[in-house]
Amino acid sequence: MKWTRILRVIHRDLGYFTVGFTLVYAISGIILNHLGNSDPAFKTETKTIQFPANLEESGLSAACLADAKLPAVKRILRMDDSRLRLLFASGIGVYDTSSGSLSYEIHEKRILVYWINRLHYNKVKGWSPVADFFAGSLILLAISGLFIVKGKRGLAGSGKWYLIIGILIPILYGIFLLK
Repeated sequence: MKWTRILRVIHRDLGYFTVGFTLVYAISGIILNHLGNSDPAFKTETKTIQFPANLEESGLSAACLADAKLPAVKRILRMDDSRLRLLFASGIGVYDTSSGSLSYEIHEKRILVYWINRLHYNKVKGWSPVADFFAGSLILLAISGLFIVKGKRGLAGSGKWYLIIGILIPILYGIFLLK
């Protein structure tokens, strides 16, 4: 069997095998590229409610417990003379003792986005060997892809120009834009 035939078989079969990995990393990569000021793995809801003014930690804790809309309070910390920080089970808030106003935000996990981002960041126990296999597969796919097409569209023809441009873009970006 000729080596180009072997490369085609490896490229084809490995390509099919890595489609799922590629989709996870590509979708997560797009999401992570557009983070902005928030984590896309969580939906954040910001609200303000009114409590009586001048509540201390114990009174504030009881008031929060009585309000069914609020998640459980895990901890209350004094920020300064007029503000208390509330740490909720799924969020955070600030109570202004002088006005009685409690501004808080609640974070709700977006399961699919959270999951694929954890895989992308390699935050799942035991994922490193899989991620390394995928990275190696991408290297093999890139190199084998160089030699599969022959003729004027292959590496000896117009393919070399695309290869050069594809290599130059990250190099030039690094030289001119990463200062």
